Amino acid sequence: MKRSLMSVAAVAMAMACVSSTAVAQSAPVVTVLAFDNGAFGPGAKDYDGIGKGLMDVLITDLASNTKVRVVDRDRVQAILDEQKLNASGSVDGTTAVRVGKLLGACYSIYGSFMRDQKTGANVITVHTTSNETGQIQNAQKITSNGDDIMGLIAQASAKFISTMDVKACSGGMSRSASAAPAQQGTKSATASAPASEAPVTYSKPMTKPEVDKLHAVKLDARTMLLYSRALDAKDHNDKTKAVELLKQVVAKAPTFDPAVAMLASFQSKAGD
Repeated sequence: MKRSLMSVAAVAMAMACVSSTAVAQSAPVVTVLAFDNGAFGPGAKDYDGIGKGLMDVLITDLASNTKVRVVDRDRVQAILDEQKLNASGSVDGTTAVRVGKLLGACYSIYGSFMRDQKTGANVITVHTTSNETGQIQNAQKITSNGDDIMGLIAQASAKFISTMDVKACSGGMSRSASAAPAQQGTKSATASAPASEAPVTYSKPMTKPEVDKLHAVKLDARTMLLYSRALDAKDHNDKTKAVELLKQVVAKAPTFDPAVAMLASFQSKAGD
């Protein structure tokens, strides 16, 4: 009897796993793009580039939610580089839709970071753009008076995820015919294949304890800016600069796992 009950429990767990996987595989695909710098007041331009760090953390949060499948940041960056988009660091609706279509995504997600240099207040806005219709949806605005950017991102992400209304594209979203005629993930990658033709890869979900740990990190705007610049150095293959910046981030926030992991990866490759 006991063995029978254990067998039933094992089957139930297996069915739950299969069901969870099926739901995840049918979830709409989204791309997240870098956030614009909307800071104002003296020294506002100092925050140019902070959007890459915000993008990276939001991708991590969204990837851990079953509502969507989130395209990996490196794949988004490869498309931006190949198509010579986003050179100015800002994102408009046209760019968002174009990138999303090239990656077979139903929606593109982006927004802005605003900081009042006089009061220290920070604001994050975020919304989705349908890559089928161009319609802007799911707009959220979160304000914080403290300089805890991770806390602000956690609030924005939680509110955005809880209210986000996204549906799978009608008939499935195909990648842009002008750049990638194949359906998502059906074309094998080669070393010389254009980024727009390579298979789409998705960001790996974190466990809830890992997400909670990330949200608990105290990270001010200046440290997030350093992390963003490290990501940018990585994107431009400047490993020396990336390592230098990551060391500064880890010194200020030793429990910020994205920076810790990236630094460890660079150092292991260098044989340090």
